[in-house]
Amino acid sequence: MIQKLALVAALAIATVLSVTPDTTLEARIEGAFFGALVADGLTLGSHYEYDAKKIKQAYGGTISQYMAPGEQMGGQTHGVGWGARNYHPGTVKGDQTDYGEYNVLVLEHLAAQADNPKPFDIKDFIPMWRQRLTSGWKQWVCTQTKQTYQQISQGTPINQLGGNSNAMALRYASVFAYYSTEEEAVDAALKTMFTHRERTAKLGCEFFARVVYRVIHKGLTPVDAIGQVSSESDQWIQKKVQQGLDKAHEATDENKPLSREEFVDDLALTSMARLWDVGKSEPIKVGKASPTEGTLPGAIYFIVKYQDNLIEAAKANAMVGGDNASRSIAIGMVLGAYHGVDGIPLDLKEGLNHWGHSAELLQRLPLLAKKGSRDEL
Repeated sequence: MIQKLALVAALAIATVLSVTPDTTLEARIEGAFFGALVADGLTLGSHYEYDAKKIKQAYGGTISQYMAPGEQMGGQTHGVGWGARNYHPGTVKGDQTDYGEYNVLVLEHLAAQADNPKPFDIKDFIPMWRQRLTSGWKQWVCTQTKQTYQQISQGTPINQLGGNSNAMALRYASVFAYYSTEEEAVDAALKTMFTHRERTAKLGCEFFARVVYRVIHKGLTPVDAIGQVSSESDQWIQKKVQQGLDKAHEATDENKPLSREEFVDDLALTSMARLWDVGKSEPIKVGKASPTEGTLPGAIYFIVKYQDNLIEAAKANAMVGGDNASRSIAIGMVLGAYHGVDGIPLDLKEGLNHWGHSAELLQRLPLLAKKGSRDEL
């Protein structure tokens, strides 16, 4: 009861400053997809760089445009525990990280099945997934993707695929243009994460799918959707949501020391985290790394603090570094759905290399294709 009261109080504070944009259903659907891609694209330059001060110095302040991997940082980022390297060789400014590219891949799969809509089937998705990974994949290939690829080659049954990673891998920004019900969207969202089987990763996946759906279809603010879904969720989710809400409140309370820090967002995320000994070279703060226990409250922090400005949220997330790409998909989907596709400025639309290709495919999906048919009448 105390935890629920604290959640209600934090949500009430966060809602005071919110203004609901006047958007159509179609604009919210498109906004969820392109918000994810734009937010992800803004992280390409600093993805896996854990030094926020280094990022700010390299960019001369806050990021203002898409950047190539490690641009102005010697072409590398320092993934603590994994070392310095170019994690996305072959990509250029305006491209996606592996998180964004996975979202494009799922869109391509759904577009190929748009004439005969059906529930998401992992077996149907695998051929396109395997083909892309072996030809034209320019991004980092995560450990779970490699493991799953090997499992498939060895004949592992579909229901046994994936590894026990707790990383938050959200790949479903396009499902909201394909499925009209919340349960269908959640089912598809979970299946797109077939490379990950760990419990908290799946909880985080479902949580954000429900939040995005309700922002799109019920017209809720992000804060209200977060509160509503959290109240119906597992206690672990409730705890992590509360953590993110509390930190957003602390970071915006002028009476709190955190709000006056130059690197307030960086400190906010690291202060929510425990040390994680990854067994590589050094321990890292989970709040800036891939595990859902850090990425979920971290994403909520940015969503709540910057609820009224999608691009400010995306840029602030990019500046913190770490696995900012993982957080970016959640941030971009939720705030993109809230503000609609028109909340994305022209320069970021034109600079995103997948925009034209994805826009054409997105319009084939059932919920947007219906709009096209009505417009022609």
